Formats: sequence, C-alpha cells, structure tokens
Amino acid sequence: MDSNPSFSSTSTDAQQTPAFSPLYQQIKGLILQSLQSGEWKPGEAIPSEMDLAARYRVSQGTVRKAIDELSAENLVVRRQGKGTFVATHAEQHVQYRFLKLQPDNGSVQSEGPAQRTIIDCKRSRASADVARALSLRSGDPVLQVRRVLSFANVATILEDLWLPGAPFKGLTAERLSNYQGAMYALFETEFGVRMVRAEERIRAVNPDAEQAQLLGVAPQSPLLSVERVAYTYNDTAMELRRGLYRTDTHHYHNVLS
Repeated sequence: MDSNPSFSSTSTDAQQTPAFSPLYQQIKGLILQSLQSGEWKPGEAIPSEMDLAARYRVSQGTVRKAIDELSAENLVVRRQGKGTFVATHAEQHVQYRFLKLQPDNGSVQSEGPAQRTIIDCKRSRASADVARALSLRSGDPVLQVRRVLSFANVATILEDLWLPGAPFKGLTAERLSNYQGAMYALFETEFGVRMVRAEERIRAVNPDAEQAQLLGVAPQSPLLSVERVAYTYNDTAMELRRGLYRTDTHHYHNVLS
C-alpha cells in the first residue's frame, strides 16, 4: 500500500467530490472491517502491530496510530506485555461502561451485581418512533423487553428495550434471566452483536402508575428518564433503551473531557 494519503471519489447527481483520507485512517477502516466480520472476536487478541504492518504493507507507526484511535474509542484494549485485544462487555471493569447511575455512597461496582427481573419479553412490530430510532420501517419485527434492575434488593432502574428482530432471533425471557453476565456480553457471545457506542437523551419525569409500582415509588416521585440508542460497528443502531432511574439514593455521573 502506498504510504501517501489517497482519496476516493463520492458522487452525487450533480458532481463528484474527492474525499481525502489519511493513511492511518484507511488502516483503521480495514481493521474495523475485520472486527465487524468477526475475524477477531471480542476478548481475542488481534495480530501484533508488526504483523498488521506486514499485512497492509505500511509502517508499524501507521498501524500504531490506527490502533491508538481504536483504543481511544474503546474498540480494542492494550495490555502491557500481552498485546492488543478486542474489547468486550464481558470484562468486569467495562460491564457498566454505559451505565452512568452511581450510588451516592460509592460506585456501581461496590454495590455488587445488579439483581435483574425480566418483566416481559415479546415479539412485536416497530412503532413509528422505535422504527425511526433503529433505522427500521414501521411494522418491522422487533423484540421488546421490560426489566427491573435492583441494587441491594431495592428496585432502582426500570428499562424498556427494543431490539431489531432478525439479529436477535431466539432471544427469550428465559435466556435473559439465566445469563449471569451483562446483557451486552450476552449479545456478543450468543448473537454476535457488539455495542460499541451509544447516544443518550436525559430529562426529569414522573412515572405512571405501573412504572411507580414496579419501582416501589410514589406516582409523583421525580425520576430520571434516560433514552439510549446503542450502535454496533458502522453506526448501525441495534438497541433502543428507555430507562427510568431512581435518584433518591443514586445520581447520574459522567466524566467530560
């Protein structure tokens, strides 16, 4: 591969515009293709920088820069003296990567694993707003899940999830209940879907009667509503999640940089 930046041409009906891409970005894209295709699975080591440099016929420094970006995006994990590994939600320290609710007196990890209760798990048809969030068509098949997460036996989070039907064929309430790890780890190991990033919208709400009962709070209790869309590789939306968080003993914590 030529060591100079190259460009590709993107066309519209009216014109063609050259799109320049630095070489390390091209290598990053090739590595992403291998991650997406499952050549290297979550938790597995990827080839060394030297091997990747030989594979793509570029310098080791170019590969290192590509991997630096993948590491910064939490797609791979460097381990001193061991190599670089595909990031996985099965690892203890990243199981709560997308959960920003923290207890007032410590961390999520200090509370221990959440107790999960599956309220419902059913096949349905995507409503207009769910279809829009998941880039589906209205009426497409989706899997709808409702569950409660409890910490120290106190119901703390009520979540409604929608997943596109085809990638999660065979997912049942029983499988969700029996799996001991994080839900995203289940998606990785049994369905080959890895959530790599998410976008959230947050606002304060009051629960309806059923939501209040499931969380054990008064109907007028203030709750934090968190709507999340989680994406796999290539910005493909794979989950819409709407959560109601109790904040009487917890708070939403995020680090901005």
